[in-house]
Amino acid sequence: MAAEPAEKRLKTGLPLCAAHRSSAGSRARHNLQAAVEEALCGVSSLLWDGAYRLQALSSVFERDDVALPRVASFFHQEALKQQQEAEAMLGYLAERGGNYCGKDVQKPGCEAVCAVIPALELLLLQLREEADVLVELSQLARNHGDPHTASVVKSHFLTPRVDRLKLLGDLLTNARRLGCTSDQTGGFGEYILNELQEELTG
Repeated sequence: MAAEPAEKRLKTGLPLCAAHRSSAGSRARHNLQAAVEEALCGVSSLLWDGAYRLQALSSVFERDDVALPRVASFFHQEALKQQQEAEAMLGYLAERGGNYCGKDVQKPGCEAVCAVIPALELLLLQLREEADVLVELSQLARNHGDPHTASVVKSHFLTPRVDRLKLLGDLLTNARRLGCTSDQTGGFGEYILNELQEELTG
């Protein structure tokens, strides 16, 4: 079978996989365009990176010199959600007959974070960037005649993320009101947040 013609790469914010091994020609492939397959692969890797970062943030608040167990648990639960999303996207990619290339795990990029406010701000930035990517992925799928992928991305990945963004925005606002700091000088605000904030028990 002849190889699928190479598609012109458009300028995009999607995390495409430069070394992607297309499933073109595979009998298991179900009308999955190469551009959509590659984007699903790249976004899956992005979600995995996010899960590793959130788990690293959880570890920060488990340290003896920080010791905010419910904050640590919150980031751990966020990491699990992220991991489940990454696995779900990989499952969908496999269901459509696509390939996942995988890549080397990158450093989490949060080594300098040591307090509640910057950790929450980092999570907020991550979720916003992922939401933008998911919107673009959904639109890419529609542009390539794949409304099913567009619908799956919107309902299973984008909509839940919007809900998480709202919760996180409220949590960050409350952390600032309580006087949580952006460095290791945290004190009573962090203690109150850790003990009383309902969002940390979700």
